[in-house]
Amino acid sequence: MRQLRIFHLRLIGLALALPLALLPAPARAAGAEAQCAAIAGAVNAHPGPEPVFLVSYPPAPGAGGEAALEGAAFTYDNALAAMALLACGHPAEARRIGDALLAASAADRAGPAGRVRNTYRAGPVREYPPPPMGWWDQGRGTWFEDPYHVGSAVGNLAWAGLALLALGDSTHDPRYREGAVRIARYTAGFADDLGDGGFIGGVQGFDAEARPLTWKSTEHNTDVAAFFSRLGGEWRPLAAAARRFVDAMWRPAEGRFLIGTAPDGVTPVERISGLDAQLWPQLLADAAPAWRAAFDTALRVHGAQGGLDFNDDRDGLWTEGTAQGALVARVLGRPEEARALLAAALAEAEPDGFLRATRNPSITTGLAIGPDSTTDDFLYYRRPHLGATAWAVLAARGYNPFTGASLDGRRESR
Repeated sequence: MRQLRIFHLRLIGLALALPLALLPAPARAAGAEAQCAAIAGAVNAHPGPEPVFLVSYPPAPGAGGEAALEGAAFTYDNALAAMALLACGHPAEARRIGDALLAASAADRAGPAGRVRNTYRAGPVREYPPPPMGWWDQGRGTWFEDPYHVGSAVGNLAWAGLALLALGDSTHDPRYREGAVRIARYTAGFADDLGDGGFIGGVQGFDAEARPLTWKSTEHNTDVAAFFSRLGGEWRPLAAAARRFVDAMWRPAEGRFLIGTAPDGVTPVERISGLDAQLWPQLLADAAPAWRAAFDTALRVHGAQGGLDFNDDRDGLWTEGTAQGALVARVLGRPEEARALLAAALAEAEPDGFLRATRNPSITTGLAIGPDSTTDDFLYYRRPHLGATAWAVLAARGYNPFTGASLDGRRESR
């Protein structure tokens, strides 16, 4: 339920039963070397030492041009890419993305330090504070910005903080933790006492017109619980508040999590199943054993084309979520399912190693892009995606982004 204002931008059982020898060749290259090389190459395509944001949807033959997308570097995708590069053993490239996130945390054009926008302009960072995503419409002679791009979603804030903490652990450079603390201070302002507590969705809109997103997301609160838990110390009460919200969204009789609440911040949303809400809580360091049932629910309710769909209409494979499922399967000690899901994700690789976001031309999510949407207009499209590629690396390398450690207990270091 992240991205994509800009996207003007059957079952899995058969695939899971395939023996490893019959899986596509990329699945047997368990280290996802091609994907590691693709992300590292995207950084090194910008020579020099400057911090860099990577474009989230790299250009691809046949992909339609979209001004709001072509130069967009989503914070979430870049945070994932930094952690994937650490898992790949490319700390220098990871630091360049981390330094871009660090610069974003240091100052904002209209907000306090620690406010990180949802989307920045891809490329080397040479302007401070880094400008959020925008583009010049030559035909209209006008500069455009998008209310999602310039907003700050709580989940994206948490992912930026997690990436900085991972870099701090890896490099022992205290600046990264300092940046994470700045983000934490800003994120704390979205805590809410209504209903089951937790954190609202963040803020969206142009600087002078920004308004709070008053719904609450299971996924976002899972992110925040992981982030504040990693910070520890004085941040533990906020981690506990986010975790209580996640607990409240658990439905043991159904073996699933609800996706969150309506905009009143209280009323649970029952009508749709979100894949990330089923999977991500399993990655928390203190995940409840009972939550394992949600993984089976994900396989049953979201299974599509040998992988997993974003929602329960199963209209096509969502590559990012399929890779997430592969990592969760590894965490839960289910290696056959992990291999099959990773194979399904890696089957969407372009020749350069980047993975396409979907197998079909487009898939639905059942969600709206923003508060002004009148339909469920949040879609994913079949084009290369940095986030999907990074998740495949994390799954292949067994790196848990919520704990900052490999599944064997190691932390990646320089």
